[in-house]
Amino acid sequence: MVVLTQLLPGSSSSSSTHDHNHDRDHRYDVFLSFRGADTRNRFTDHLYNALVDADFNTFLDDEEIETGEPLKPELENAIKSSKASIVVLSKNYAFSTWCLDELVSILEQKRNFNQVVIPIFYDVEPTDVRKQQSSFGEAMARHEHRMEAEANAEKRNHWAQNMVLWKRALTEVADLKGKDAKDR
Repeated sequence: MVVLTQLLPGSSSSSSTHDHNHDRDHRYDVFLSFRGADTRNRFTDHLYNALVDADFNTFLDDEEIETGEPLKPELENAIKSSKASIVVLSKNYAFSTWCLDELVSILEQKRNFNQVVIPIFYDVEPTDVRKQQSSFGEAMARHEHRMEAEANAEKRNHWAQNMVLWKRALTEVADLKGKDAKDR
């Protein structure tokens, strides 16, 4: 069982000199990254309510995001102003470019500011996420097809750069210690 009060910076009495989070302004304790179509009305809503009931100020985006659109500034700011992120990796997570962009941003905060990142593998295997197999492989193949079909060279180059970032982020998040939410 993951106990957030033990993981969140500032929640424990010890402080690391490498922990830059204590100098940052945090509006949220937790940022939830998830694919709404997969988990919103089941797992994610329950998780959100449990976090709020435990007095964690939790960011949950209420809008379904259009694939291919850039990450909204308010989402980027919410990620940057959170102490921790919980990433609910579900079968269709990687089909959303917004989810993938969120994941890249979340892991950037982890690397640069020691943000706590907790992956939850919701009816998916960490190996499938890490190696982009199964639905994660299908999603990345679809993104690659869209990249190759892009006629504009600048946009195609942008897709290619994103593909590298997304693949690296999926591998990195799968290597973090996470929880399996199967049948819960």
